Amino acid sequence: MEIRTERLLLRRPARHDLDAFFEIMSDPSAMRYWSTLPHLDREVTRAWLERMLARLASGGQHFAIELDGRLIGEVGAGRLPDFGLIIHPAFWGRGIATEAAQAAIKHIFAVTEAAELKADVDPRNGGSLKTLHKLGFVETGRAERTFLLGEEWCDSVYLRLKRDAQTK
Repeated sequence: MEIRTERLLLRRPARHDLDAFFEIMSDPSAMRYWSTLPHLDREVTRAWLERMLARLASGGQHFAIELDGRLIGEVGAGRLPDFGLIIHPAFWGRGIATEAAQAAIKHIFAVTEAAELKADVDPRNGGSLKTLHKLGFVETGRAERTFLLGEEWCDSVYLRLKRDAQTK
C-alpha cells in the first residue's frame, strides 16, 4: 500500500525502517511533545516498531513518510480513532506534516468506518496544533497533568476531526 502526494511517499512501515525511526525517536527535539521520552537505544525503537506492525496487522493505519527516498516520519491511526504523526526536526516548517496528514486522513476515512479521528496534543506544541487546525480538527477539551515524562508533567489538548468535516 502506497500513497503518493506532490512531494511524499506514504507507505507501510517495515522492520528495515528501524535505523531511520531510531534517528527520529532518539532526537530530543522530535520527542519533546511525544508521549514517551526519547529512545535511548535501538531496542526501545524496535519494540515501538513491532507494536506498530502488530497494529497494522489488525487493521491499524500507519504510514512511514518518505521524502526523496528518505524516511522522515510517521503518520496515521494505529488505534482508531487516535491519530498522530511525528516528523524529523530537520524537515519541520516545510508543510510536510500537513501534506502527509491530509493524504493519510483521506485514506483512513476511505478504508475504515471511523466516524472521526482524535488527537491528544501537548498545548505547548504549537506546530502540531497549527497543523491539526489546518486539517479541520477542532478542540474538544483540555486536561492538566495527563503525561508524566521523566520528571515533567505534561498537559493535553484534545481535538477531533469528524468524517464529514475532513479537508479535501
